[in-house]
Amino acid sequence: MISENQLHISQYDVISQNVKYGFLLSFALFFASLAFVFNTPQEIIAGQITILTSPANLTTDYFALSNVGATLFNSALLTAHAIGIIRLTRAKVNGPIIAAVFTVAAFSFFGKNLYNSMPIVLGAFAYAKVTEVPAEKSLLAALFGTALGPLVSEVTFNIGLPMPTGIFYGYLFGFAAGFILPPLAAHFVGFTKGFSVYNVGFTSGVVGTIFTSLLRSTGRDIEPVSMISSGNNQAFTVIFLTLFSLMLLGGLFLNSWTLNGYGELMKHSGQLSTDYLKTNGFSVTLINMALLGFVSTLYVLFHGGEINGPAIGGILTVVGFGAFGKHLRNVLPILIGVTLMGYLNDYDMSSTSVVIAGLFGTTIAPIAGRYGTLIGILAGALHLSVVSNTGYLHGGINLYNNGFAGGFVAAIMIPLLEAIQYQQQKRKELREPIDPAEEIRVEKR
Repeated sequence: MISENQLHISQYDVISQNVKYGFLLSFALFFASLAFVFNTPQEIIAGQITILTSPANLTTDYFALSNVGATLFNSALLTAHAIGIIRLTRAKVNGPIIAAVFTVAAFSFFGKNLYNSMPIVLGAFAYAKVTEVPAEKSLLAALFGTALGPLVSEVTFNIGLPMPTGIFYGYLFGFAAGFILPPLAAHFVGFTKGFSVYNVGFTSGVVGTIFTSLLRSTGRDIEPVSMISSGNNQAFTVIFLTLFSLMLLGGLFLNSWTLNGYGELMKHSGQLSTDYLKTNGFSVTLINMALLGFVSTLYVLFHGGEINGPAIGGILTVVGFGAFGKHLRNVLPILIGVTLMGYLNDYDMSSTSVVIAGLFGTTIAPIAGRYGTLIGILAGALHLSVVSNTGYLHGGINLYNNGFAGGFVAAIMIPLLEAIQYQQQKRKELREPIDPAEEIRVEKR
C-alpha cells in the first residue's frame, strides 16, 4: 500500500520532470517564434533547404549561408528533435541531458541540421540494440555525437559523388560514426580523467580524424572553412540579455528569491560527472546557467566580437553546461587565460575563432575548479595555442574542435598536476610532528 508521503513524493517528481521538459521545450519555441521576426516564412523555407543541402564543415555560419530566421528555425527544429528522442528513451531530465540539448541547439547555428544528424543518432542507438543495453545508455552519445554531422554533409554534397551515391555513403559513414561513438566515449573519459567536460567532443575529434584520413587517402580535399557573418550584435545582445534575465528570474522565483545554495554549487570542481540538478537542485542550476549566459555574452562584446552563429553556439554551450560542470568560479580563469595568451601573442581578439576558443575552451573549467585560479589561467592560455592547430586533423568535420583540443590539454596537465600534488602531500606528511602517544603504541606493537 502506498503511503500518503510516498504519493506526495511521486507527484512532486512528475511535476518536477514536467517543469524541466517545459523549460527545454519553451527554449525551442522561443527560437522558433523569433525566426519569423527576422524573416518571412518563404525566406525561412528557402534558407532551410540551403542549410539541409550544403556542406557544413567548421566553421559554416548558417547566418551567412542562409539567413537569420532559417538558422533560428533550424535550432528550434533540432532542439525539438532532441527533446523527442529523450522522451522516446523515457530518460529523466538531468544536468547532462540539459547540457546535451543546449549543445544541440547551439551547434544548429553552425553545422548541425536534421539531415546530417539523423544517421549519427541512429548509429548510436543501433549500438545499444546490438549490445543489448538500454537505449538511455547511448542517449548522450547520440545527442553529443551529432558533432560529426558535417561528415555526412561533406560526403553527400562535397566530394563529387552523384546525389544518390552521396546520400548512401553519407548516411553509411554517419551511421558507422554514431555506432562506434558510445564505446569510445566511455573509454576516452579515462584519458582526460573527466577534466574536459566535452568528452564526446574529444572522442568525435578522434573519430573525425580517422574518417578524414580515409577520405584524404582517396584524393579528396577535406578542409575547414571560414564562412562568418556580422552585423547582428544589437539585436542578439537584446535577445540574449532578455533570455538570460528571464532564466535568472525563474531561478530566483523557484529559489524563494534568494541565492541560497549558489555558493555551495561553486564549491564543486566540475569534474565529470557533476550533475548540478542532482547536487544543488533545478532552481540554483537555473541561476547558474543564467549568470554564465551574461558572462559569455559580455565576453564576446568585451573583445569587440560578432554575435554570429559560432559565437551564439559558444554562448549557449556554456549556458547548457551550467547544469553539468561549469560555474563562474571555474569558467572565469579559463576566459582570462585565453585572453592573456591572445594579447601576448598579438591575436586579433575580436576574431570569431579567438572568441569561440575562449567560450568553448571552458571545457577544461574543472582544472580551475580543482587546482585553482592560476592553474586555470595557465590551462586557458595553453588551450588557445593547442586549438589553433587541431582543426586540420579532422578537416572541420568535428564541430567540437575545442573539445578535441581541450582533451589534449587536460591529458597533458592533469598527470603533471597530480604528480606535483602527490609530492606536496608527501612532504607535508613528513613535516608533521609525530604524536608521542602514537609513537609509543607503534613501539609496543
